[in-house]
Amino acid sequence: MRPDRATVLSQAPLHDLIVVLLRQYKHLLSERDISLTEADIQSTAQHIVARQALDDREQAIRAVLATLVEESQTVLDQWHLSFAQSLETEMTNIPGWETTAEFLEIANEKGNAELRIASGSALAVALGDYLFAPHLLTVLDHDPNELEGMVARRVLTLVSGVDAEVEDWQAQIQQWIKKRNSTNNSK
Repeated sequence: MRPDRATVLSQAPLHDLIVVLLRQYKHLLSERDISLTEADIQSTAQHIVARQALDDREQAIRAVLATLVEESQTVLDQWHLSFAQSLETEMTNIPGWETTAEFLEIANEKGNAELRIASGSALAVALGDYLFAPHLLTVLDHDPNELEGMVARRVLTLVSGVDAEVEDWQAQIQQWIKKRNSTNNSK
């Protein structure tokens, strides 16, 4: 019997999951003058998993990811939706379409924005930008067994040091995010 997707994703090496996400952003990063070779992707994933200091390229990647997440939220803002609201809102409840073509165009725009917020936030947090950590909790609340949910949980566990097996993991993560972001806001 084949293991279910959630089991496979929960057991996959975090390095491999980060590599998949970085590959998804390769084109968007190149549009912003950050070219990534396969060796760069592997190296960045290794630095993330090993919690090593970021080099200049990785800091630039983090900055671009933050911009992409913010731009994606701007897309959702046109429908007056937060990220969490967007994940829960069916396309039939989104205004601005009359034809099937318009419906598909808006659905694609909404879906891309949600995906970029989820995956971009995971990478940004993995690279040390904790302002996007609340988005990862939103992803977990929405669907913890999808790729984005599994990556969110694994990234939050990595950066926070909270044991993934503790019963109150989410409460500890929320406390860690609150403390981390209040520290960043006081600087």
